Amino acid sequence: SPAAQDLPTPTSLYFCSFFLKQLDRIIIHQQVELLEAILGTETCSKYEIKNHLGQRVYFAVEENGCFNRNLCSPIRSFTIRIADNSGREVITVNRPLRCNSCWFPCFLQELEVQSPPGTVAGYVVQNWDPFLPKFTIQNESKEDVLKIIGPYATCGCFEDVDFEVKALNEMSTIGKISKYWSGFVNNVFTNTANFGIQVPVDLDVKIKAVMIGACFLIDLMFFENSLDGL
Repeated sequence: SPAAQDLPTPTSLYFCSFFLKQLDRIIIHQQVELLEAILGTETCSKYEIKNHLGQRVYFAVEENGCFNRNLCSPIRSFTIRIADNSGREVITVNRPLRCNSCWFPCFLQELEVQSPPGTVAGYVVQNWDPFLPKFTIQNESKEDVLKIIGPYATCGCFEDVDFEVKALNEMSTIGKISKYWSGFVNNVFTNTANFGIQVPVDLDVKIKAVMIGACFLIDLMFFENSLDGL
């Protein structure tokens, strides 16, 4: 599992920047949890983060308590630690316990991404909208950088579900976060998910790290239940 570090180091910053700088497509594959599939209980999520060739670049592990995980499930607080293949932690994603309902617009989802750990790279902030899933990507100074807008329905009946990454004016699309359809059996009997992130290759590496955090947030908010994706 990823080894936590108390302070960021130049080495961890270099390795994170080196890999992310080259990527314009990131694949996130959630690992199958046998206990969760058989008993229906929530276990800590584990993910492999791959490049467009399917080569693993990072490994991510969710940390939280069993009570929090099973009682609060889709809105649970967590820390996700992302490490490279040598076990060096390069990105930390922190999500506090907050609401995700349009009836509570003052306490919607917000997620912090650190890269390297201990240094804020940016934030993902849920925006109130009565119909569409909307999020704002912010930099380390909480300045708005990009928007993410999802579809009216996220059930994805036998097809991929795309959340478009847009400029702040919401007119031009520069990328997307996609939840890939993984088949009837997988979607019914497990919560495992495959996601793809497509962004410009020259996008700031810190914002690429924040996009990974946004993908985790979208997964837990919209695809946590085992029947999602049908």
